Amino acid sequence: MIPEELVKKIRIIQITTRKVVNDVLAGEYGSVFRGRGMEFDEVREYMPGDEIRSIDWNVTARTGTPYVKRYVEERELTVIFLVDLSASGTFGSVSKLKNEVAAELCSLLAFSAVKNNDKVGLIVFTDQVEMFIPPKKGTRHVLRVIRELLNFRPRQAKTDIVGALDYLGKVNKKRAVVFLVSDFQAEGFEKSMRVIGRRHDLVAVTITDPREVSLPDVGLVELEDAETGELVLIDTSSAGVRKNYERLGREQSEHFRELFASMGVDQIDVRTDRDYVPRLVQFFRTRERRY
Repeated sequence: MIPEELVKKIRIIQITTRKVVNDVLAGEYGSVFRGRGMEFDEVREYMPGDEIRSIDWNVTARTGTPYVKRYVEERELTVIFLVDLSASGTFGSVSKLKNEVAAELCSLLAFSAVKNNDKVGLIVFTDQVEMFIPPKKGTRHVLRVIRELLNFRPRQAKTDIVGALDYLGKVNKKRAVVFLVSDFQAEGFEKSMRVIGRRHDLVAVTITDPREVSLPDVGLVELEDAETGELVLIDTSSAGVRKNYERLGREQSEHFRELFASMGVDQIDVRTDRDYVPRLVQFFRTRERRY
């Protein structure tokens, strides 16, 4: 049995997501993710204005009449959400945890995908792959993906992005749109991202909480690393400490921007204290202009 509270939350997400998809993202998603390319459909007689390059010379020679090849776009896509739900995602200084924002963002993109008749799959990972839902079509399937994301309880605490990317490479051979959703509190994943980025249309979704980039003046604060358990005591009353903390936060954000750009990987930068819909719209429109 699904808990009543979870059913209610899924229903709320479904209603609010449908409105955003219909009112805001209806055309954005489909115009950005265009499918796997052009596939041959048929030959037809040449008409004035047709491209000379499209003439099928074999058919033309056989019939004695000019014919051209007609192609159609292969629109169907496979969209896979590769979601980091490790212990660091259980942090949140505002109304939502990072993992909750990750689940809601994936829900929005999943409904956008199903509206365009695309397949949707899910891989949830920590320092190991903990769940895999193969790509399928349909609203019922998307609701299952959302339910699993919202109700997921990780067995492990740490993060292994490399292992998750390697797993993706094994279970999905065909080209897909892959949203890698994480706070990227891990190391050594650059090579694996480059490899997957060449095979798939990879998008990095970085999720950050405001307290990870700035600290309020509240005196002595003990911080615990959710993944390692390490404790650090910080004197937030020190202006120098707060300034240095903000500098490190900016440097990390800039590092990710430069890193993903060097890989040719698009990035959606999401904050837990801000509406993520404008960020998605900005991403879609920027990408559409580029392509």
